Formats: sequence, C-alpha cells, structure tokens
Amino acid sequence: MGFALWVKDDLSWAAGTHEYRPMGVAIIAANGRYRPRDFDPRRVLPSKERRAFAGFFASLAHMNEYLEKRTGARGMRRKVGKARKRGAMWIFRCWR
Repeated sequence: MGFALWVKDDLSWAAGTHEYRPMGVAIIAANGRYRPRDFDPRRVLPSKERRAFAGFFASLAHMNEYLEKRTGARGMRRKVGKARKRGAMWIFRCWR
C-alpha cells in the first residue's frame, strides 16, 4: 500500500494504491480519519499543489496519525483497545 497526502485549509485529499493498483482518491476534513471505503477510483484529485503536499505514507494508520498530530484532534471515532477476559465475560477497554 502507498498513499500520497495533500492538506489545504480544512480539507485533506489522498491518492492510494494497493498492490500496485490504484485505489482512487479520498477527500475528507483535515481533522478526520481515512478508511479504505473512502477511496473511489472514479474520483479525481482536486489539485496537486506543491504547497499543499504533506508527503507519502505507507499505510492509512500512518496517514491518520499524521493528521491527528497536525490538527491536534483525536478524531471522531472511539479507539477500541485490547480485549481481555474476566471470568466468562470479555471486556473491551475504550478511550478517546
């Protein structure tokens, strides 16, 4: 996998490839998080401005981490930690 990311104002857009095949382009808010289903091969890049280019990333997780650090936002979704078994129940630790 490989992704190129551009960020300008309150938008970010990315172009991705998977196994050397284009995944397409995704456009989200700059404080959002990318998911694989956000990418659409029919969508075109709004622009390839040099000043807006943020870099190349190896995974969606790296790209989301970069956006999180850049904006200081933790994202809208809750992160689910590891599950641990207590008695007969599974307990999931959640944090924001």
